[in-house]
Amino acid sequence: MQDFEKLGTFYLGRSYDLAKKAGDRDALVLYDSKDLVTHAVCVGMTGSGKTGLCLSLLEEAAIDGIPAIIIDPKGDLSNLLLTFPGLRGSDFLPWISEEDATRKGVTPQQYADQQAAMWAKGLADWGQDGARIQRLKDSADFAVYTPGSNAGLPVSILKSFSAPARSIMDDEELLRERISSTATSLLALMGLDADSMRSREHTLLSTIFSTAWNAGKDLDLASLIQQIQTPPVQRVGVMDIESVFPSKDRFALAMQLNNILAAPGFAAWMEGEPLDIGAALRTPSGKPRVSIYSIAHLNDAERMFFVSMLLNQMLGWVRTQSGTTSLRALLYMDEIAGYFPPTANPPSKTPLLMLMKQARAFGVGVVLATQNPVDLDYKGLANAGTWFIGRLQTERDKARVLDGLEGAAAQASAGFDRGKVEKILSQLGSRVFLMNNVHEDGPEIFETRWALSYLRGPLTRAQIKALMDQRRNATKSETSLSDASAGGATVALPRTVKSGGATATATREPQPTDADAPSRPILPPDIKQCFVPVRGSKPAGSSLIYRASLLGCARVYYRDAKNGIDFNRAVSHLTAVRSGPVGVDWETSSVADLSETDVESEPQANASFVQAASEAGRSKSYDAWTKGFSDLVYRTQRLDLFKSPSVDEISKPDESERDFRARLQQTAREQRDQLSAKLRQKYAPKMTTLQERIRRAQQAVEVQEAQAKGAKLSTAISFGAAILSAFMGRKAVSAGSIGKAASAVRGVEKSVKESGDVGRANETVEALQRQLADLEAQFQAEVDSMSSAVDPLKEELETITLKPKKSDITVRVVFLAWVPEWRDASGSTTEAWR
Repeated sequence: MQDFEKLGTFYLGRSYDLAKKAGDRDALVLYDSKDLVTHAVCVGMTGSGKTGLCLSLLEEAAIDGIPAIIIDPKGDLSNLLLTFPGLRGSDFLPWISEEDATRKGVTPQQYADQQAAMWAKGLADWGQDGARIQRLKDSADFAVYTPGSNAGLPVSILKSFSAPARSIMDDEELLRERISSTATSLLALMGLDADSMRSREHTLLSTIFSTAWNAGKDLDLASLIQQIQTPPVQRVGVMDIESVFPSKDRFALAMQLNNILAAPGFAAWMEGEPLDIGAALRTPSGKPRVSIYSIAHLNDAERMFFVSMLLNQMLGWVRTQSGTTSLRALLYMDEIAGYFPPTANPPSKTPLLMLMKQARAFGVGVVLATQNPVDLDYKGLANAGTWFIGRLQTERDKARVLDGLEGAAAQASAGFDRGKVEKILSQLGSRVFLMNNVHEDGPEIFETRWALSYLRGPLTRAQIKALMDQRRNATKSETSLSDASAGGATVALPRTVKSGGATATATREPQPTDADAPSRPILPPDIKQCFVPVRGSKPAGSSLIYRASLLGCARVYYRDAKNGIDFNRAVSHLTAVRSGPVGVDWETSSVADLSETDVESEPQANASFVQAASEAGRSKSYDAWTKGFSDLVYRTQRLDLFKSPSVDEISKPDESERDFRARLQQTAREQRDQLSAKLRQKYAPKMTTLQERIRRAQQAVEVQEAQAKGAKLSTAISFGAAILSAFMGRKAVSAGSIGKAASAVRGVEKSVKESGDVGRANETVEALQRQLADLEAQFQAEVDSMSSAVDPLKEELETITLKPKKSDITVRVVFLAWVPEWRDASGSTTEAWR
């Protein structure tokens, strides 16, 4: 069998002859990974082998180091984690169907042993083994996420309401679509089918999102409920907000959203890892990740809500990437019907259509699969360059697929023989697919290879939990270690923030004994004051108080001509103002996610003020405090950069190790694809010439063999006739008989000559075949030299540390900052601004 472990190619199966109903063991189907940049669609009825083909495609991508985000509405794509290199029955036992064992009349262990043996044989028949399974496991990190459930890894959706990336904010059309689809998704979760043009609910939510995001502010569900009741605008269009949406009706909408938020099961939507595409595609060390979002347990409204949120996040991430022609990542969705319909416009359709149109420029391939092609917008799917088509159920399905293929061919300016393809579709069987790739000369029929993963079928929630328990326990251990390192102390500001290499944890002063002042203290006019904004909703039974702190804001410049670094970073610290000679100790300050533009000039109404230390009212104190803040920034700030020794590449400022390694890997993949293309251009003409010479030489052999065979036959007949004439005739030997014998002898000489020609022709073929083998070996040696390059994921990175000079630090302002807190009836306080 040919070698299928080639750079940038996916091993999908073998060519299949429909007439013979058999595959060709030596004709492997290797799919160029770059072709997935133009997206793919896979259609086939139940039993067609669609799931096996798609899982094999995802396995090949993982082996090639391509990360993937997988949306799994049915629950069977978690089979990607059922990989058993040892191929032992005991490995299969926890995952088999005991009902199947019972039906076959065997014990579960016996059935597991049978499954293991079947998988080992199936893999061997396709040139695979346990070592390739191990390679798959080692190539990527696999995880199953279950939004709204703790069965797998939970997912927090709060990030979905955060202000989009700058690339989205700077594109008016993208921002408008993001706002609209987010509002539509949220209303769908509430059971409201809102029209973006006519629905006042949609208009209100869109206005709230637009106002907050354009101000650079994030939203959460609590603040969203608050703003529904008290909108951030007084007018919508040319009309007063009360006329468009009276407060009574807004309160009802807020209550409806609050009921969802307060439902016992909704807490799971707020827990776990944030819906962060970068983290879903790469581990912190940069290793590719295959993130499976299993949504089988959700109802239809919840599924649509989550899928829409995920697609919007994906679109936002794509827009932050650099352009490339090599495959960077995959987005795969199974059972797409209902999310991409031909006529309706659900919240998922707009971001998915935009991904189909735009993601290719950024190296992100979208792969969609379905059993029901009639439920798809085939005009949108015309953006797909590759179609994998299995056995179809109805003529209507076949017609819709042919429409999609015709559209894809038109998009690529390629030819399309509808009649020929229609005939092929009628003959497809199980695990036999037609691949129509616009990058190839014509369609190809192939049989899918044996999957490396154990195709057990949909997993139960208990099985998903068992798969993810190890990951969950590891996460808990990390959290416990982190808590233990804090020495068990109670930390008032619950975040430890790292900025420029300095890590600080803020602690709150003990509750003062001074009485609260009902109004803002009077301070000298030359003391700059500000108020940290209140965020979130007010807890029941609490009151708002302000506590005096000091907020320092500076800008630090990093310059390094040698490495091409010219970067500046904003730094803010928050610390308490104490009574006494020191007043402020910047060493105990915390890094604050605030800048001078984030603060407000006036306090919230009906708030009280905790008595400030007397030092806060002395103007001369601020000069010393400003100098102390500048010294703190100088001592603690630094810029750590990663450097790759193999390619002499340096990370960008504030680029994480994960993102840097991902960028290095993408650069390496692009270089690999370019070198592969050059190698093909270099060797293809030579190989084609040799193959043509071999073909002609083989034809010459066939001609010489035919001539030799004819000469032998003719000589045998002539010689036989002469003998018969000489020995069987009634008369004596005549001159004619002697002439016939002489002719027969000459025929023997000719026959010997023809046989020699055959031998020489065979020698020519063998010589040409040796030349071709030598050329292929030379080509493979160059390919192997490319493969032996340093792996960006395993390379040990160097660290370059840049420290600022004092002249590179600009202290912009040191404020007396009033920080808001909620105080309950017992006197305990919690932050009101994070």
